[in-house]
Amino acid sequence: MTPGIIAAGRQDTAAAGAAMLEAGGNAVDAAVAAAFASFVAEPSLVSLGGGGYALLHRAGSGRPRVYDFFCAFPGLDGAPPAHLDFKAVYADFGTARQEFHIGRGSVAVPGNAAGLCRLHADAGRLPLATVLEPAIDLAQRGLPLGPFNALVGGILAPIVGDTPEVAALFGAPDHFLDAAHVHRNPDLAATLAALGREGPDLLYRGDIAKRILADQRDQGGLLTAADLASYEVLVREPLHRRYRGFDVFTNSSPSRGGALIAFSLALLEAYGPNAQPPGSARRLRLLAEVMRQTNLARPALEQEGDAQRFLAADFVAVHARELAQRLSKDAGRSESDPPAPRTPNHTSHISVLDGEGTVVSLTTTAGEGAGFVVPGTGIILNNILGEADLHPQGFHRGVPGARIGSMMAPTLVLANDQPVLALGSGGSNRLRTAILQVLLNILDHGLDPPTAVAAPRCHFEEGVLQVEAAPLRPRAVGWLRRWGYEVVSWPDRHMYFGGVHTVGHDHEGLAGAGDPRRSGALVQVRESPG
Repeated sequence: MTPGIIAAGRQDTAAAGAAMLEAGGNAVDAAVAAAFASFVAEPSLVSLGGGGYALLHRAGSGRPRVYDFFCAFPGLDGAPPAHLDFKAVYADFGTARQEFHIGRGSVAVPGNAAGLCRLHADAGRLPLATVLEPAIDLAQRGLPLGPFNALVGGILAPIVGDTPEVAALFGAPDHFLDAAHVHRNPDLAATLAALGREGPDLLYRGDIAKRILADQRDQGGLLTAADLASYEVLVREPLHRRYRGFDVFTNSSPSRGGALIAFSLALLEAYGPNAQPPGSARRLRLLAEVMRQTNLARPALEQEGDAQRFLAADFVAVHARELAQRLSKDAGRSESDPPAPRTPNHTSHISVLDGEGTVVSLTTTAGEGAGFVVPGTGIILNNILGEADLHPQGFHRGVPGARIGSMMAPTLVLANDQPVLALGSGGSNRLRTAILQVLLNILDHGLDPPTAVAAPRCHFEEGVLQVEAAPLRPRAVGWLRRWGYEVVSWPDRHMYFGGVHTVGHDHEGLAGAGDPRRSGALVQVRESPG
């Protein structure tokens, strides 16, 4: 048994990872097992057919490493089909409708199987087949869809109901998106069992690859044999930022979220951590203006794609001066507030820390899903090519083989090479501000992880300050409005503000929290007495 702690997007996901710790595995075994289990337990958010990132640190190993297994543009050694299966659908978010595109032509090269297996091969301890057992068991016996999957599925009903095969996984025809529906995926169980025997080549060169490619060829997709066979997991240095004496490591380019978090931390360094109490009007204003200033700086990152130049001291200093000037006067709406590019909202995160000092922060997504199941595999592929905001130059114009941009930002905090915190979030543009606020709650204000995660959040975008659980702080909201802010008050905590699942240490030992906004769960494995 290996003592440790895991936070994830559902109890069954976290339990799968905890089972690996109980079997003597390490944090990597636990994170990989939980990720595969999430493809069954959280089917409205993630899928084996998506992609992601992991940030790994082992005590005494030097800097953490980023494992980039996000999706890539397809089309290597191929020609576009005569008819591209690519259509628009609209998801209803209550306050707005958003257009997505689904179908075979929305599928980017998936990376989850390659990335998770590479991470496990590099740093896991248990056999891959053992690590896959919890996910296989869940897929075979099934589990209730649950309220959160049903809620998200309802938003995505035009996608998860687009074909009979996907709709059946979500309970159609009689119990479509019923939280009590027992979600089973025996074809996926068989795929995972074969993966345990054959390794990731199964999905990139083997039988499953052939099924994916046949479906793409026959139904108007873009994936080619060369796309799958040449896909590589990239292992590289993370972004690093010193903040209040801690070492903060986060995701690096081509993902944007880590650089934006690091930029916000750089701006905040000049403001004392205790100058404004958490939740006060002045603290909310500081956070809003830091978010605004980061948004104003963001075009330089988007245009150049160079995180190091974006975080250079002279560039940060220019924006720090602008921030100080803005804080010295009333707020109001700035004509320069830019529209923010959107990124996939349907994402899940896993954080694991074991008693040996190995820590993993891992985020995956499948976009909203492409709306079909690859026949005989149980795999719902991603629709990353159908996210308009990921492709500002237009759909299907990327360079085949190149990584697609993302906001995902798995993050680690170390002190003297020892893990202090692992965290990450889903939530499109809000995931970076959600991660930032939990970091500040812990590093600036000394809150324990459950309190830090549960604390109400804010998010500033396009001149509007969104304030969560506003009735809990009416005086602060009143002052913000008097100072000139356009404030949208949310009555309670909401999934809009992300889902930060975090683990780390407090004064009593291992600690963590699964974010209740997104059905989060926490499981701790304790060392047996005696």
